[in-house]
Amino acid sequence: LKMCPGRVIAKLLCSGEKEVDLAVQSAKAAFKVWSQKSGMERCRVLLEAARIIREQRDEIATLETINNGKSIFEARVDIDISWQCLEYYAGLAGSLAGEHIQLPGGSFGYTRREPLGVCAGIGAWNYPFQIACWKAAPALACGNAMVFKPSPFTPISVVRLAEIFTQAGVPKGLFNVVQGGVATGQFLCQHPDVAKISFTGSVPTGVKIMEMAAKGIKPVTLELGGKSPLIIFSDCALENAVNGALMANFLTQGEVCCNGTRVFVERKILDTFTKEVVKRTQKIKIGDPLLEDTRMGALINRPHLDRVQNFIKQAKEQGAQVLCGGDLYVPDDPKLKNGFYMRPCVLGNCTDDMTCVKEEIFGPVMSVLPFDTEEEVVERANNTKFGLAGGVFTRDIQKAHRVVAALNAGMCFINNYNVSPVELPFGGYKASGFGRENGRAAIEYYSQLKTVCVEMGDVESVF
Repeated sequence: LKMCPGRVIAKLLCSGEKEVDLAVQSAKAAFKVWSQKSGMERCRVLLEAARIIREQRDEIATLETINNGKSIFEARVDIDISWQCLEYYAGLAGSLAGEHIQLPGGSFGYTRREPLGVCAGIGAWNYPFQIACWKAAPALACGNAMVFKPSPFTPISVVRLAEIFTQAGVPKGLFNVVQGGVATGQFLCQHPDVAKISFTGSVPTGVKIMEMAAKGIKPVTLELGGKSPLIIFSDCALENAVNGALMANFLTQGEVCCNGTRVFVERKILDTFTKEVVKRTQKIKIGDPLLEDTRMGALINRPHLDRVQNFIKQAKEQGAQVLCGGDLYVPDDPKLKNGFYMRPCVLGNCTDDMTCVKEEIFGPVMSVLPFDTEEEVVERANNTKFGLAGGVFTRDIQKAHRVVAALNAGMCFINNYNVSPVELPFGGYKASGFGRENGRAAIEYYSQLKTVCVEMGDVESVF
């Protein structure tokens, strides 16, 4: 397993069909116990898990940095969001309820909100611990069990989460972890005792998971890729917009699905904005992600670094101008010389038909595009197969609300970007997937409604 310094830090066995079945059967047995607990009982266990994570925040963040390569500064934020997610759904667990409906003649009906059973969670490598919590927290709050498969590139921190759940008091096997790649994921999705699949990752893999789920008529939540627009109007607060553009492009080395990588800038401030973005980008501290002042660590692995580099090469061939960065970075520390580092890149002279503007790069590459009118930029922003996120920077609040209402995207930001409060639903439109994580909306995707109709008189027969 190669990590940011290019060293093997651990070797794990892939879970085959037998191991996946054992994990599912173990989760199935735990589900029988967990699903019978009251919401308040589940609440207390989730709160205890949140407490442990909060208490071990720095230790888990260090593990995540080694796992993924992101800066320790960012990893701590991820861990904070993780325990907040568990606390949020702990709070909802005791309030889950159906409703009572009065019918004629004293008869009545009611609905029960019931768990699905064993849910499969399949995570991505950019936010390994946080994604696992985003999936596990609502699933467990609703009374489900979960078998989780992390990315083979980041297998470590989710195992720690499983240990924490056990320590917090969940039934043995309620949150199981299986390790492996495509084959392990297929065994998990196709298992007859898996009731639902929640996947975060690429569009091609999402399509395959939908196909597998269709054969078992299993509900799916898909959080896929994006090529999100960030629209900078000339009446913005410039410094704030520059900060937003950096947040929208360079978090976790640019390896973020909702990043606003198509930065549309109103032409009258294009030069001023671009100059400031380039200046700020060049100051980003790259290097050892475990150092407190590092703001950009290493990309996930060598093949991905090569892929990002090829996107930049193709952009130059198609006429884009590299305004800064884009080249490989070799830290001074000899221990890091084999790391997968690159300088964050800003591309100018971009047009909508360039590959770097149309395809998800998933690296620290920002494409800057000029625009002239609101109507024009909205049409161009929506001209994509993706629809995960979008952002607007302007002092005109009416215009801000008007533009986000017109954007075909599931997560929109006004005068900020890449803010992910657990109270708000997260998910996409179009090829970016469907279903929602976080917020009350996620409860709908981890439970099912049963309707009960009660007759208080004699049955009237038509026969």
